[in-house]
Amino acid sequence: MRLVFAGTPQVAADTLLQLLDRGRHDVVAVLTRPDAPQGRSARPVPSPVATVALDRGIEVLRPVRPGDPDLATRLAELAPDCCPIVAYGGLIPPRLLALPGKGWVNVHFSLLPRWRGAAPVQHAILAGDQVTGVTVFELVEDLDAGPVLATRTYPLGGRETSGEVLADLQDIGAALLADTLDAVEDGTATPVAQPVDGITLAPKLTVPAARIDWAQPAAAIDRQVRANNPSPMAWTDLHGERLRVLRSAVGPDAGLAPGEIVPAKREVLVGTGEGSLALLEVQPAGRKSLPGPDWGRGLRGPRRLA
Repeated sequence: MRLVFAGTPQVAADTLLQLLDRGRHDVVAVLTRPDAPQGRSARPVPSPVATVALDRGIEVLRPVRPGDPDLATRLAELAPDCCPIVAYGGLIPPRLLALPGKGWVNVHFSLLPRWRGAAPVQHAILAGDQVTGVTVFELVEDLDAGPVLATRTYPLGGRETSGEVLADLQDIGAALLADTLDAVEDGTATPVAQPVDGITLAPKLTVPAARIDWAQPAAAIDRQVRANNPSPMAWTDLHGERLRVLRSAVGPDAGLAPGEIVPAKREVLVGTGEGSLALLEVQPAGRKSLPGPDWGRGLRGPRRLA
């Protein structure tokens, strides 16, 4: 099939590389976000997807808005049979959805209809889900609501960060998308409508929401720490400065008040609303990350997190 691949970040670039290496389909162009300023110089830098395409001699489409009329004109000229999409970063308008004869095929990192939205893995960890996965589905106007073409499940063991889970799901999703596109071309793909029950939403995590409430149970805070790693990172306040908590574990019931810190030789315990939390890795403001016990040995003054 003739494909126009839509995507922007590294996960999309890795998926594009797998499609190109398989060689079955002809990627005639990629659709990605415009070059973004980076570093102190603020020099515009191509997205990871654009970088792969330029390296492979593939046309790059970088509209400011997906609704740009020039984009619709160029897509019509390219006449793709199908448009796979992975983390593009913009809503595809109806005019574009109607262009490819076999539609747009999207990769989403949850078992839809659970966790529709921008942060499905993070919300699965926050909720304490025991299983998540990857869904490949037909893109429609409504958010992550299209018919499902394929799924793969992924067990959650209860200690993974969202970054670790996403790394695994990216590999699973790339292979599943490639297999699904083969089935679409062969005519063997069978779209199945999503159920109306079980819909949950997964909006992007924010820095304010990543602040730890020490009145919550230790198990809930530990899930918050893992869900927010690597971004935006769970945090708390110590003496008016932000302290990031990168890794943690549920500790013993040490009879501590919420936020009360007890540093020891091998661990740092913080009181919560139920049990204690062991700080395994932290990052003080303006410093590099370090093991919790190393940080605890340098504590001075009142030992309470807020």
